Amino acid sequence: MTVACEDRYGCAVSTELSVIAVTVLGDDRPGIVAEVTAALADLGGNLEDSTMTLLRGHFAMVVLVRTGASQAEVEAALQSVAAGGSLTVDVRVLADSGRRPDPGAAWTLRVHGADRPGIVAAVTRVVSAHGGNIVDLGTRLGADLYVLIAQVELPAAADTAALVSDLRAAAEALKVTIAFEPVDDEVL
Repeated sequence: MTVACEDRYGCAVSTELSVIAVTVLGDDRPGIVAEVTAALADLGGNLEDSTMTLLRGHFAMVVLVRTGASQAEVEAALQSVAAGGSLTVDVRVLADSGRRPDPGAAWTLRVHGADRPGIVAAVTRVVSAHGGNIVDLGTRLGADLYVLIAQVELPAAADTAALVSDLRAAAEALKVTIAFEPVDDEVL
């Protein structure tokens, strides 16, 4: 796919669109999302996938943007975001992976319990052993409660009953509660 680029972006009249990953990490402050997305929009970039969160007061963002701008142009456009030194910005061109294969059935995995090392490793090991692909995962540590929520895609051939049995065994060993439920397609 090609797109015409305006001269003010310093690119050729017809440029191949690239997928560029932008990662922003550092101290949180108001306006980071607005600054990053405005800079990308000014380059004619289209945000495809993104995730943004606060991790113990630190801002973390990953954005995939499709644009005709080069990696250097995106880096230059985002230079002001990192100028104060409290944020780091990383820009990389990604290979276009084309169409994703059939993702399989979507499931939600929830884990709750007292915090201890190894919860994420143990639970994700079980999911992986059954061919599950974790496509989104978040954790939070509260006062005395550790919470993990993940979206899992299972291949059609997966033995869901065996996976649930293995998750229950892991939950017992970890002394946590695990829930594994299909995602309602009507919600998506």
